[in-house]
This record gives sequence, C-alpha cells and structure tokens, in this order.
Amino acid sequence: MLFRVKRPISLLGLVAALAASGAAAQSPAVPSMSQNLPPISIGQVTLNAGATFAGSNEPIRSGLVWRIYEDRGDASQPVIVARSTSPTPSFTLQPGNYIIHVAYGFASASKRISVQRGNLNERLAINAGALQLKGAVGGSPIAPNRLSFSVYVPEAQNSEGRLVIADAKANDMIRLPEGTYHVVSTYGDANAIMRSDLKVESGRVTEATLNHRAATVTLKLVGSAGGEAFAGTAFSVLTPGGDVIREAIGAFPSVTLAEGEYILIARHDGKVYTREFKVESGLDRDIEVLARP
Repeated sequence: MLFRVKRPISLLGLVAALAASGAAAQSPAVPSMSQNLPPISIGQVTLNAGATFAGSNEPIRSGLVWRIYEDRGDASQPVIVARSTSPTPSFTLQPGNYIIHVAYGFASASKRISVQRGNLNERLAINAGALQLKGAVGGSPIAPNRLSFSVYVPEAQNSEGRLVIADAKANDMIRLPEGTYHVVSTYGDANAIMRSDLKVESGRVTEATLNHRAATVTLKLVGSAGGEAFAGTAFSVLTPGGDVIREAIGAFPSVTLAEGEYILIARHDGKVYTREFKVESGLDRDIEVLARP
C-alpha cells in the first residue's frame, strides 16, 4: 500500500489553497509530486549487527552464530525470532524489545536493545580467542586421525578441572573465552596421554604441539621367532603392577602405548602365554610371544 506524504499547512496556506480551488477546477489536472515517491515501509526496523574482539576492536569475520530473542521482560522461556551465521547480518524486525546474542565457539556476548524505527547498528565485543592443537613424537608429527584432545577449565577443588570440550580433533579451531585451560592429548586409544596448560588471549589463535613419549606396537603369538601369527588370539597388556591397559583379539592387533615396561598375556586354544616387554618412545615394532609348551 502506498502512503502519500503531506506537509502541515498553515492558516495562510489554507486560505490560499481555498482561493485557488476554483481556478484549479477549470485547469487540467496536474499529477501530485507525491505519486513519484517510493513506498514507505511501516512497522519494520533493520538491525545491522557485527562483532569484534574485545580489547582490539578487530572485526570477527567467521565462526559467529547470531540469535535474536524477543525480550518479554519476565521469566518465561525466550523465543528466537531470527538467527544467522553471517559475520555481519541484517535483521528485519517489528518495533519492540529484543535480546541480541552472538556466540563464537564457547565464547559469547549479548545485549538488550529496543528498536522503534529506521535502522539500528549494533557491535558486540567478545572476549575470546582460539586454540589450534597438534601432536608429535620425537619431532615427527602424529597423524591427526590418531589424536584427540579434551579441554578443561581449571577449578580450585578439581585437579583436572571442568570439562569444556571433549574429543576435539587435531587442527580444529577451538574457540574459547580468554583464559587459561588444561589440555589433555590422547594418542591412540590406550594410555599415551600428554597434558599441558595453555593460555587463550583475546583476538589471537594459540597454536600448540603436544609431544608424546610413546610408540605403536603390534602384538603377535607365533610358533617361532618371525613365524606366522596365530589368528583369534586374545591379548591383554598390563602394567608391572597388574593394571590392564589394553585388550584386543586378532592375529596381530596394534596398540599405542606410553613409554615404559609392560606384561603381555596371550590366550589361544585354552592356553596362556606371557612375555615382558618395554616400549621406547618413537620406536614402533612387533612384540612376539612364543607359543611354547
């Protein structure tokens, strides 16, 4: 629907208009200038949003998730009225009160706003940075698919801290609020674990490589040294104190272990065989158990 914009008319203007009305009736009709004006949008407000890193005011250009909630001013569950993953979204809203929320990974910022008419520009500052993690053994990179990372927030009554993220992958961009975190790196699926405390600074990516002291060993039950492995063998890897580290079944399963001494137990056809062995960091090798009577 088109609305014509009319200006207020003064008393003198009104008299002049009435005096001219008779002449206008005898003159050809002249199109109103207001017919050439674009339509006016009624009842909508444009909200232009953006986010920056706190302290530097550097724009955040990726990794943002925006949500606009209706601000009802009570304890009821807020209702999402708009969302976007654009770094600089524009939202079309009805006049009213809203909560604008932006998340950058595990960091976020929010603000209550009131929109009534026209355009509104909002910039939210997020106090956040990121971690990018890798692993290595003796200077050699570990394949990303063999690593996983857990990130904790230190707590006074908890030696490890509160878990923030589990099973993060190597080279992932882990976006976090500024602060110090406890990182646990697991190489393989046994006991090859390394820990480190890392600091996240606002607007920066902290890159870190956690160096493991571990190796991958292949377990075999053989009739003679270098012989063919027996299929269907059940293996158990224990510490010298008797704690079970890893169990596996097969002809030659592989396991990644932290540097140290171990006991290997092999079970096949109702018989049990044992062997002690040592893992040296970076030295991948076969561990054979001889099936002797």
